[in-house]
Amino acid sequence: MAVSETSLCNLFKAVHTSWFSRVSGTLQVTGLGCCTATFSIKDLISFCGNDFNWPSSMSVDSELWRISCVVTDQSVELRGRRVIELGAGTGVVGILAARLGAEMTITDLPLALPQLRANVSANVPPAGWPSAPPAVLPLCWGEDHLAFPSDWDLVLCADIVYLPETYPLLVETLAHLCKNGAVVYLSSKMRREHRTQSFYKEHLQSRFDVELVLRDDKQNNNIYRASKRAEE
Repeated sequence: MAVSETSLCNLFKAVHTSWFSRVSGTLQVTGLGCCTATFSIKDLISFCGNDFNWPSSMSVDSELWRISCVVTDQSVELRGRRVIELGAGTGVVGILAARLGAEMTITDLPLALPQLRANVSANVPPAGWPSAPPAVLPLCWGEDHLAFPSDWDLVLCADIVYLPETYPLLVETLAHLCKNGAVVYLSSKMRREHRTQSFYKEHLQSRFDVELVLRDDKQNNNIYRASKRAEE
């Protein structure tokens, strides 16, 4: 299935609290074009016609902050594409991509994996996964990235740039994953106290061509597309 980058970007933007409206205990996300999200006491989320079961113990902000990608007039073909998500958190992004046909690998630190696996199991489509079920694997940036292949089509990163000590490790991991031409989409709250801008201007640009594709001044949120430069 081809998903417009506009729709993917709008999903990224769903993390911003100004998109939320609370009515009688129900949280609704608006302004998503073809995508809508509803959170209620039934712990049900709906995106692009896909219903999700989500633990009520998780905050809405943490759920929505993981929902991602980018705005241009192009489309992103997900069906059959090899996609990996870094720092997946609750796994919303990867689960949605898998339900839209991506061959999905969802990664995070080992402590996050039990909840990730539970969320994947709770959100199997009624007709089954259109491709393989999402793989849920541990990935510590800069440590075990070499255990992963480099033949991805897309790498997704939603709000993972906020610890400066991890920036070189993240770039090293991305460079390995993108050796064969994968495109990276990253969404970040541009936190001055975390020197987020320096990650994109200094660390990532040292090895990647980086393009800002959306700037939300009100929410101080940027969305980037990055492609690794050929090794000299």
